[in-house]
Amino acid sequence: MRLLLAALCLSLALQLPAQARSAVEGVWLFDDAPSYPGVTMLEVADDAGVISGSVTTLWYGPIALQNARIEGDTLTFDLRNLNDKAHPTRRWTARFTPAGVKLTGDIWYAHVEQDGRRGGVKDAEARAFRFAPDLPPLGAIAPDNLAATPPMGWSSWNKFGDKIDDATIRAMADALVATGLRDAGYLYVNIDDGWQGERDANGVLQPNAKFPDMKALTAYVHSKGLKIGIYTSQGPRTCAGYEGSYGHIQQDAQTFADWGFDYLKHDLCSGEWFYDDADKVKRSYYEMGLALKATGRPMLYSLCQYGRFDVSEWGRSVGGHLWRTTGDITDDYATMSDIGFERNPKFGHAGPGGWNDPDMLEVGNGGMSEDEYVTHLTLWAIQAAPLIMGHDLRQTPESALRLLKNREVIAIDQDVKGVQGRAIRKEGPLEVWRKELADGSVALALFNRGEAAAQMAPTAADADLARLTRVRDLWRGAAVAIDDLQFTVPAHGAVLLRVDGEPI
Repeated sequence: MRLLLAALCLSLALQLPAQARSAVEGVWLFDDAPSYPGVTMLEVADDAGVISGSVTTLWYGPIALQNARIEGDTLTFDLRNLNDKAHPTRRWTARFTPAGVKLTGDIWYAHVEQDGRRGGVKDAEARAFRFAPDLPPLGAIAPDNLAATPPMGWSSWNKFGDKIDDATIRAMADALVATGLRDAGYLYVNIDDGWQGERDANGVLQPNAKFPDMKALTAYVHSKGLKIGIYTSQGPRTCAGYEGSYGHIQQDAQTFADWGFDYLKHDLCSGEWFYDDADKVKRSYYEMGLALKATGRPMLYSLCQYGRFDVSEWGRSVGGHLWRTTGDITDDYATMSDIGFERNPKFGHAGPGGWNDPDMLEVGNGGMSEDEYVTHLTLWAIQAAPLIMGHDLRQTPESALRLLKNREVIAIDQDVKGVQGRAIRKEGPLEVWRKELADGSVALALFNRGEAAAQMAPTAADADLARLTRVRDLWRGAAVAIDDLQFTVPAHGAVLLRVDGEPI
């Protein structure tokens, strides 16, 4: 049935007697479609005054006309909208003239104004949307012992967006080595959106001209003692508008394996149109999880679905090693703290083999103060979050490098027990968080979310201990006297401690 949907409107129009067709009926083509949503065709049928049809887009396939009617030379109709609960549909118009049609409407963030021309049967067949095969029934993928601790590395998106190329990725690999960040544990070099070209005659996805040889690129990164990741979407289009993996999941997974990748970020993007409930979203991620396993190449699998449908409860079972718990981070304290203090803590089930991912690090991009970046890293470390940097590694300020390379802080994040730390005491803007560690010690984080410096005094009870015997300030790299546990925590700042003591 799904395969017939795209042709339905066309067949309705063509089967009507010629004398019954209005001037608006038939196929209308749009040749210069903006990237989003990429309208390529309008199909209209008039069956005794009942108007039906669809608008075909590159992102969402055919969108059925709702509440359509014709008044003079103008067709008005509703289209299903996206990511806007206040406007589940939006009103569109198509005005017809002897020269063609002008289509106007809104969907999500985009205002569409496109001029089209009349087409025919063959045009409609050529532009008809090809639906992907049905998703597999939901199953469970066995653990594979990958991601025993949260992944660490770098991703291109936060700094470069889709403005990336082979030379930049190689330069980031070089910089990881030169700065000592590789030796501190940052091993993954992840290519995000913007590498994709077109599919060849056999449907195999090719990189664009900025990435002339993916096998050579992965070999180069591997030669540096690093691993390398790549990005795709289960939708027809990625978030930046490039070719997605819709209808080519198994084929693309094999391509990524053949190229030598070690990590895949699978981003819902335009797939959210087709996979719009919990069952379909889970099955769409399971489909790629199965495909990655079938390649035989070990790859970390990152689920990017923005925390929908309680992802931490099912992320492991579909093959995931990390899963996003939020929308995209930005380089400002308000967004970072909302993600770190409010959103990510809502999710459980983190531990060896599967991690809650509050998105990438912004340290080094310059939008926050050093105290705020200390909070950023402390929050991520105590929650056992993936540490994926997102700045230009060639231009890392010394202050940022010092934070990112702090081995004692990294050890809290990478602790093999895999506990996600939680807030255990809150007093106004002041919060104390606790994380139990594999050697029996405890990490305590003191956060000041207020606008002025504040005094904070952790206690043995905060660490769930009867008495403290040793305290170390990890950002200062210094022991702290047990009888002097008073800390001045700057506004938007943090203190991270590792404590030992006698059990209760």
